[in-house]
Amino acid sequence: MGAYILRRLLLMIPTLLGIMAISFLVVQFAPGGPVEQVIAGLRGEAGGATDRVSGGGSDFGGSQGGGENSSYRGAQGLDPEFIAKLEQQFGFDKPPLERFGLMLWNYARFDFGESYFRSVSVIDLIIEKMPVSVSLGLWITLLSYAISIPLGIRKALKDGSSFDIWTSGVVIVAYAIPGFLFAVLLIVLFAGGSFFDWFPLRGLLSDGVRGDWCALWSSSADLPRCVTQTIPDYFWHLTLPLIALSLSAFATTTLLTKNSFLDEIRKQYVTTARAKGLTERRVLYGHVFRNAMLIIVAGFPGAFISAFFTGSLLIETIFSLDGLGLLGFESIYKRDYPVVFATLYIFSLLGLVTTLISDLTYTWIDPRIDFEKREV
Repeated sequence: MGAYILRRLLLMIPTLLGIMAISFLVVQFAPGGPVEQVIAGLRGEAGGATDRVSGGGSDFGGSQGGGENSSYRGAQGLDPEFIAKLEQQFGFDKPPLERFGLMLWNYARFDFGESYFRSVSVIDLIIEKMPVSVSLGLWITLLSYAISIPLGIRKALKDGSSFDIWTSGVVIVAYAIPGFLFAVLLIVLFAGGSFFDWFPLRGLLSDGVRGDWCALWSSSADLPRCVTQTIPDYFWHLTLPLIALSLSAFATTTLLTKNSFLDEIRKQYVTTARAKGLTERRVLYGHVFRNAMLIIVAGFPGAFISAFFTGSLLIETIFSLDGLGLLGFESIYKRDYPVVFATLYIFSLLGLVTTLISDLTYTWIDPRIDFEKREV
């Protein structure tokens, strides 16, 4: 197993290099880089995301210069020395290969630098936005598993019945409804739209509760009051986002659980266990459960990472939750390259490590699985 883990770790290096190289090439060719962002801001021409898609040169080349011959959109009439200082500030006075090599060297030491436009280190920025994404990812994963596993087992036991048919219909329809569209419907119905005003629309905590959240860590004497006020308010803010995200989150796991249990129930060892006089409950949870849940439990790390880092951008935007999804979108929109590449590097690394952990979980649940005996 040690040799297998070592091989997988070594394979992460070229995988990360490929991801970063392709992303660097694509982003550098995109128009409207950070130099043009500053120029547009100075001229009062900063518009929306769609305003910048069609115009301007890329930042892939080296020094572009200023004045009438500048290839930067809107740079005409500006002092060439000012443009040169901007390029030096953002690192575009160096050739692309040198910039890419320097970025890889810094990232190998987990030195992600500072944001171009926020004057704060990238790591501090990610840590600041982390609570929102952790909250959404953790709770949606736990909620989807809490619904999917019992429902999938029940559907397997009632395979072909009316319960199985109508629940399958509900699951498929829920999976087909876009989460962001359902989020808008929830806002209209329950968050001050046209009907009820039961839930808030912004942040993880109300304005008056944020002080108690800080006191939770500064004074143990205020702990009971902080807990009684903060926890209900926290879940009050998360109710609608979690409902919107969970609408389609449990469909795949439910059907996977059902099919896994059906495969195990039809095997010979189940027939033997029943022939020995064991109760149906003992057969199901003493024999079938462990084998059937192998693929479900082993996929938990990947499911958490998937819920953590993907699919929450629109939900965060709709419910004004300032998390990693919104941070990534704004960074791409503003061409804040240190944040874009740092988040991509961290997420890719976590994804690769999580895949390895998922594989190792298989061997922990079922020792009969041995990755050493097959090629990676």
